[in-house]
Amino acid sequence: MIEEEIGDTLRKEGLSISTAESCTGGLLSHSITNVSGSSDYYKGGVVAYYNEVKKKILHVAEETIEENGVVSADCALEMAKGVRKLLDADIGIATTGIAGPTGGTPDKPVGLVYIALATKDYVYHEKHIFQGDREGNKCEAADAALEMLKEYLKRARSSER
Repeated sequence: MIEEEIGDTLRKEGLSISTAESCTGGLLSHSITNVSGSSDYYKGGVVAYYNEVKKKILHVAEETIEENGVVSADCALEMAKGVRKLLDADIGIATTGIAGPTGGTPDKPVGLVYIALATKDYVYHEKHIFQGDREGNKCEAADAALEMLKEYLKRARSSER
């Protein structure tokens, strides 16, 4: 299970993680905490569905939301940075997107999701467009976030060698 593999690596490396979720609504946190002992490395998360929560708690800039929207790479990056700082974690990971079936536009279709990861010295984001229904898009987004985290941890470990 990818969650166990991630947990083993985080524990072995002495790293902590926190999550900021919009479109996944807590599903990413749920996956991470399905591993027994995840309290060793999982600090917590914020489900920031409402824009004011993104701004007030995660410190997403008003300008970011006005200029790019909440479904954007910039918003995802600010969410990841914000939750990392808020919960004093080594890694912050964030999801924001349009799960559907409503809310899509020609520029930002249903299934569009941005996932971002931030550490003190590193930031990265990915853009995905999933084709499922609401639940499917949420599951795919959470799975993609776990995969991003796994790949980051693998790269970070290999670069230290």
